[in-house]
Amino acid sequence: MLHEPIKTLKVLRMQLLFSTPTYDYLKEELLTLGNLERGTVEVKNFPDGERYQRILSDVSGRDVVLIAGTVSDTDTLALYDLACAIEKYGAKSLCIVIPYFGYSTMERAVKSGEVVTAKTRARLLSSIPRTGTHNMFIFLDLHTEGLPHYLEGESRTIHVYCKEIVTDIAKSFGGESFILACTDAGRAKWVESLANDIGVQAAFVFKRRLSGEETSITGVSADVKNQKVIIYDDMIRTGGSLIQAAKAYKNAGAAHIFAIATHGLFSNEALKRIQASDLFTKVACTNTHPNALALENDFLEVASVAKVIHDRLMEQEIAW
Repeated sequence: MLHEPIKTLKVLRMQLLFSTPTYDYLKEELLTLGNLERGTVEVKNFPDGERYQRILSDVSGRDVVLIAGTVSDTDTLALYDLACAIEKYGAKSLCIVIPYFGYSTMERAVKSGEVVTAKTRARLLSSIPRTGTHNMFIFLDLHTEGLPHYLEGESRTIHVYCKEIVTDIAKSFGGESFILACTDAGRAKWVESLANDIGVQAAFVFKRRLSGEETSITGVSADVKNQKVIIYDDMIRTGGSLIQAAKAYKNAGAAHIFAIATHGLFSNEALKRIQASDLFTKVACTNTHPNALALENDFLEVASVAKVIHDRLMEQEIAW
């Protein structure tokens, strides 16, 4: 008599989830999605500004996840200090999720003597002591594909793309017919790949460099007349390049222009300038950077990356 083979189900271990204060909002979202247990840290500052952290949850023998970022040097050091303490107190494994990896402005040296901050920060993170089994870093939509290779030693890295989120927003803005565009040819391959997945046309602008700080747009790669144009970029910082590109698409006849970015930094009143330009119908980004949540309004739509992160954590847990 033949018997059905016995199927062994993988039981997911409960992972202990911590965050630095800047990313408490993402921790709370992730906790609602299951298979994660709240980790608690006491944080305060001494009168001289020195930071005090104390891990209140027992991490010994546990698989630990830390949501943290490099939105400032202070945040980077908070990540580093907490991760080192998690290892010291006996964590079995440590997965550090960095929704937004800063320092992309200085990812390479252009002038002699420049400090490549992205590399030095990656070296700092690489020096976090290894936990019982491994240390893992998860990054979201990095500015440069090569950044994970800046980490050294035994650190394992995963680069997660937010294509699904960007695609959903683009379709909500443009329906079934629109042109997916970018601010310059540097992002053209990524945008073209995404446009092919969606089944729409891609476009980018041609730039001519006038000086070290100034460029001019000389043309648009596609016919955008009377079309909805959705500009995608990995981040919106000051909005200068975005506005410049939108003007080019508008001058080429675009009927409506939208913008989507994974990382919404909106430095130095950038969102106000973008809205005041009267070029955009709407702008959207994700909540990888805390600035986006603080600025969310009728003009700026903010989508959560919590499910993308959670799905990746669960996939990794199954792989382990």
